Amino acid sequence: MAQFQYRATDADGKVLEGMIDASDRTAAAARLQDRGLMPLRVAEPGPERTGLGNISLPTISFKRGIKTADLLVFTHELSTLLTAGLPLDRSLQILSELSESEEMKRVTGEVLTEVQRGKSLAEALNEHPDVFESLYVNMVKAGEIGGVLDQVLERLTEYLESATELRDEVRSAMVYPTILLLTSFGSVAILLVYVLPQFSTVFAQSGAALPTSAAILMGASEILRSYWWLGLLLVGGTAFGFAQWIGTEDGRVTWDRTKLRLVLVGELTRKVAVSRFARTLGTLLRSGVPMLQALDIVRNVAGNVVLAAAIDEVKVGVRGGDGVAGPLSQSGVFPQLALQMISVGEETGRLDEMLITVADYFDKEVRAAVTQMTNMLEPLLLVVGGLVVGFIVVAMFSAIFSVNNMPL
Repeated sequence: MAQFQYRATDADGKVLEGMIDASDRTAAAARLQDRGLMPLRVAEPGPERTGLGNISLPTISFKRGIKTADLLVFTHELSTLLTAGLPLDRSLQILSELSESEEMKRVTGEVLTEVQRGKSLAEALNEHPDVFESLYVNMVKAGEIGGVLDQVLERLTEYLESATELRDEVRSAMVYPTILLLTSFGSVAILLVYVLPQFSTVFAQSGAALPTSAAILMGASEILRSYWWLGLLLVGGTAFGFAQWIGTEDGRVTWDRTKLRLVLVGELTRKVAVSRFARTLGTLLRSGVPMLQALDIVRNVAGNVVLAAAIDEVKVGVRGGDGVAGPLSQSGVFPQLALQMISVGEETGRLDEMLITVADYFDKEVRAAVTQMTNMLEPLLLVVGGLVVGFIVVAMFSAIFSVNNMPL
């Protein structure tokens, strides 16, 4: 038996907190339900968790704003309260009191005020587009129209959780290669800026002719120490110019096409795009959002203008009765497997379910691709870093030997 922290509501909507003994989180939730309580969060003692898995909620924020984890908790708990039968305004009031994020508490309070003034929840959420994007608002709107708001919020919770988990896994997988890359650059910079200058005086006083490799290194060291500011200007100017270029229509199209063709990264980008498209469209259709409206929303969150153009073709095809799979196949972005699965979903009338299946499949593919890429990058970075440092060391030793071998 283990102890779990819980937060739950009773039949009157009163929030209760405490500890409960159970074998696991599921058993703890069941015991709370046996007591007539609706569990909001059940977690092991320690850092606060969402209650939806192993996504830790940060308790310290260095900037204002609402994190995805805060939105995830809000969505999950609102769904739970509505499922328990509480009115919408009472549920929002409870959430505004429970929120540990001051920004989320403020937004929830403003949403509550708008709802009490007679607006629908979707209309109230739409007043905060920086927090609730169009996908979120339209799903809530469809849930309100269909009278299944609690179920739609549950699907939104699943959507946010899946997207968050995939993003966090990709970021975590890239941490070690990034550290290796920064360490390699740092080591080389230290050698060039601080170590090699210590030898330059000795070599200059000896008057010996340095080997070519050592002379190149000494020149690079001198340039780096004297013109480091020029290097920063070049990097900053290049970054600024690139940002301006991809801000143009032609630049954005060229860059997005290039990303899809890059070695390793291109295939990963394609799979991420397919997964995002399928999960977003499937979640919207499952929640009752009309197809054309759902495609408009998906287009806005596609993140790639090539895919967005393909979605425009899908809209034309849907209006003409051609379905989704046919126009998508013309884009050249979607793998054949995804197209076949979408086609089967259309034929069987279960397109929403098949899209979620496609998203789950390509989420796994993304994880596998990231693992493969990092497995290749890690030894490659180690070898390249070792060769660079080794070259510097060998060049310095060759210069030292040339000085020692000079005739007296």
